[in-house]
Amino acid sequence: MLVGLVPAGVLRKEGRAMNDLEMLEGAWLLVEDGRFAAYGQGEERPAADRVVDAAGRWLFPSFCDAHTHLVYAGSREQEFLDKINGLSYEEIAKRGGGILNSADRLHETSEEELYRQAMERVNEIIRMGTGCVEIKSGYGLTVEDELKMLRVIRRIKESSPIGVKATFLGAHAVGRAYRGRQAEYVDLVCREMIPAVAKEGLAEFVDVFCDEGFFTVEETAKILKAGQEHGLKPKIHANELAVSGGVQVGVEFEAQSVDHLERTTEVEIECLKGSKTMPTGLPGASLFLGMPYTECRKMIDAGLGVALASDYNPGSSPSGNMRMVMALGSIRMKLTPAESLNATTLNGAYAMGASAEYGSITEGKVANFFLTKPLPSLAFFPYAYQTPLIEEVWLRGEKFN
Repeated sequence: MLVGLVPAGVLRKEGRAMNDLEMLEGAWLLVEDGRFAAYGQGEERPAADRVVDAAGRWLFPSFCDAHTHLVYAGSREQEFLDKINGLSYEEIAKRGGGILNSADRLHETSEEELYRQAMERVNEIIRMGTGCVEIKSGYGLTVEDELKMLRVIRRIKESSPIGVKATFLGAHAVGRAYRGRQAEYVDLVCREMIPAVAKEGLAEFVDVFCDEGFFTVEETAKILKAGQEHGLKPKIHANELAVSGGVQVGVEFEAQSVDHLERTTEVEIECLKGSKTMPTGLPGASLFLGMPYTECRKMIDAGLGVALASDYNPGSSPSGNMRMVMALGSIRMKLTPAESLNATTLNGAYAMGASAEYGSITEGKVANFFLTKPLPSLAFFPYAYQTPLIEEVWLRGEKFN
């Protein structure tokens, strides 16, 4: 069974179309030079140098994870215990934990060790079915350490078969050296960090944590403008902790995506209508932190497209399992299996500007896919969310071992 067939030129799905999922039973698939070349049904098929018998299994396009922070040093399980003992995300941050904790550890960790740790996570998510991933900086919070993170991301892109998109997130929090001087830190991001990132060509996107206790709408607009002047397309963290205005400033700057949105209202949904911006829910963070889930059901019913991503990071979502993200889309966010799959594949690719190359079985796209055991139906895939169903992963037309 081939799953996720999409005609050329379709870069995202919205509204009712999110429940459309073309599948082909008894199918064949031709891969040439690492890309999908053709597909069809029946015994007659093009000649090929090598034939792989899928033997009744299901073939899915690889997951596209549009929001991760998987370059980090160590872990933060002590904060996990703090949460169990009743401290909130905001309380942990005020005590010097959270993002600043990760920044301290990253500062003390060499670039080589960061790369080693990150590649363990990259290989982990590949084996769980992810074929394209966005990776953010944001645990540096100094010029030198942000560049160090982004160089690690570039090295991952060069050394791994997975598709990689890099995002500069210097405005993840205010660095310790600038505590009480947030305006000066924003100037540092705009005048030093962004030009340095652009000079080395280290990122495609600029992101800002526009939320209560972090960066204001005005500061966000200033940073996005500086990023655009240096060729960086906007992405936004917004409405995780409060209704922040981040969605509106994201749409104003034609952000590729606005992410989190756990506190989103009808106002934000109306604002997103007709825009190029993809709202992206992060159900792993909602599960781990006990927060509300993004109102993706309401968004789709209002005609929007949505993406789902893992938010893989050490503090609020320490997992890059996109199959679990897909399952949470159905279990907790009430999306149909087809909607959840489109949200984690084609729309996930769109949310990082990659859907011309990834996210579906489409002639000409990069041949990233995985094979499962035979399934009784599509619904069984998110239903049996912990059963080990993925048997083989293929990236660029080659089996990943």
